[in-house]
Amino acid sequence: MEVRIQHLGNVKFEATTRGHRVISDQPPANGGSDAGMTPPELLLASLGACAGFYAAQYLKTHSLPAEGLEIHVSAEKLRPPARMGQFRIEVLVPGLDERHEAGVLRAVQACLIHNTLVHAPAIETVIKTVALA
Repeated sequence: MEVRIQHLGNVKFEATTRGHRVISDQPPANGGSDAGMTPPELLLASLGACAGFYAAQYLKTHSLPAEGLEIHVSAEKLRPPARMGQFRIEVLVPGLDERHEAGVLRAVQACLIHNTLVHAPAIETVIKTVALA
């Protein structure tokens, strides 16, 4: 799995993969034009979309309706070092029978992004100088 990030000027970037494109920018207070979500917001969106996918799969597997399924994700900004902490995933499932709550919870906690954040991966950062075109 790979995503390519290109600088579009100022503090705006474009992420592309498999023909899809997402813009990341900063609000005007941070020098941007607010053309897209900030990187931390994209992380929360990724976690929420993954949680939603797993919740929807659980509902589908158990022949339960997924209409109105909604995920709210929040986190606190912490320092030092600058990072996000205390993530909260709220899963709203209209009309869910209590006997399925634990199953939806287990499904959401099995999400790839959730598990990646809970079991922090090693991150290698490599800087390469490339010739100007």
